[in-house]
Amino acid sequence: MPNKFLSPSVDTAPDAAPAPDAAPAPDAAPASVTAALTRSSTGTADLRELEAGLDSLQSDTARAHRIDWSRILLPVAALAVLLLAWQLYVSLGIKRRDLVPGPLDVLGQLGTLWGEGKTQEAIWTSLQRGVVGFLISVAIATPIGLLLAQVAPLRRAFGPLISGLQVLPSVAWVPAAIIWFGLTDATVFFVVFMGAIPSIINGLISGVDQIPPQYRSVGKVLGASRLQLALQIILPAALPGYLGGLKQGWAFSWRSLMAAEIIAVGGSIGFGLGSLLDQGRILSDMSTVMAAILLILGVGILIELLVFAPIEKRLLRRRGLLAGSTR
Repeated sequence: MPNKFLSPSVDTAPDAAPAPDAAPAPDAAPASVTAALTRSSTGTADLRELEAGLDSLQSDTARAHRIDWSRILLPVAALAVLLLAWQLYVSLGIKRRDLVPGPLDVLGQLGTLWGEGKTQEAIWTSLQRGVVGFLISVAIATPIGLLLAQVAPLRRAFGPLISGLQVLPSVAWVPAAIIWFGLTDATVFFVVFMGAIPSIINGLISGVDQIPPQYRSVGKVLGASRLQLALQIILPAALPGYLGGLKQGWAFSWRSLMAAEIIAVGGSIGFGLGSLLDQGRILSDMSTVMAAILLILGVGILIELLVFAPIEKRLLRRRGLLAGSTR
């Protein structure tokens, strides 16, 4: 009598043979065996590549936190070589000492000027003018550059003019500025503007031209307005070219400032480094002339090392480009 509690779908025969289609395929292998074979054949190479990548990341991190003494020792060594060559040339007596003073003569004149307060006054006056003029130039040039980069008719109309103004020597604006503004600070600032603004505009346009077109497409798909597209997508993506334009704009503004201070002397214009240089020329004092030249050079180098170099290094690090850079 059959058991009424057993389901009719359950086969209770002890010697029931499996169905033919349930038999495992002769070439099939368990998943654990396949994984083991895979690890045994390719695992060593993969582990070595992984270890090499981790070592590279660790070494990059260690280099980032380690002081690179070559950045200090190499410039010092180069400066020492130049000073020795300068002193050697003076010692040969090819030119009179009043025409080509030695390093010690210039250093002594710097000490004298410092004691008289002229060095501090000249550096502060020129640095203040340069920084203020450069910041105003950035505020003017950035929206103009974005506008020209975004609107093709405006770029075709004013692009050649901007490039021409960049090529034009800033010293050419000094006589016109004196006639327009007189011997005032407005003359100096105008010359600085005309030197810095075209360079910043062209640098920003160049950076915008290097942006992949997909960036604009993604911004438009996400519903960004023209202003949002310019400020939140295009400007950040164009930072490398924009930073290059800023560096060039500072260089042009600093040179323009020196030209204006050398030519425009008197009136209400203060005493800057260019005025110090021109004073040495009037007095035929080559020690003062060389001291002023070294001060102008030193201020330019310090601005590069303390302002632009850290910003550029941080930008390259954030974009993963510092490893291939020589900075």
